[in-house]
Amino acid sequence: MKHIGKQPLGIDQGEDVLFSDFADNGEMWTGIGERERRMPVQFSGAFTAVPTVHVALSMWDIDNGSNARVEIVAEAVRPDGFEAVFRTWGDTRVARARFRWIAIGPVRDEDDWDLY
Repeated sequence: MKHIGKQPLGIDQGEDVLFSDFADNGEMWTGIGERERRMPVQFSGAFTAVPTVHVALSMWDIDNGSNARVEIVAEAVRPDGFEAVFRTWGDTRVARARFRWIAIGPVRDEDDWDLY
């Protein structure tokens, strides 16, 4: 468990389309084996420390002729953003994917002072 302490807590959230490979025969739709797509995400403001980030698929369009094998994770989490990483493998064919994310962590308070 991450303890935030007495510092103010900030929450940021968003939604992005990871890819749409059906129309242009991209690798997620036509490929076989391990495939990965990464998308950088910037927070609307920086946290004062690395926040906790949750990502989840909000839409997926997958061919029904094979097993649905997908993973989505947040990697390289920083106070100002992270990378959303979508992975599939085997013969799974993914036409499109969209994800939502939420970040929770400590933020500056208007009463915080910078002492030098």
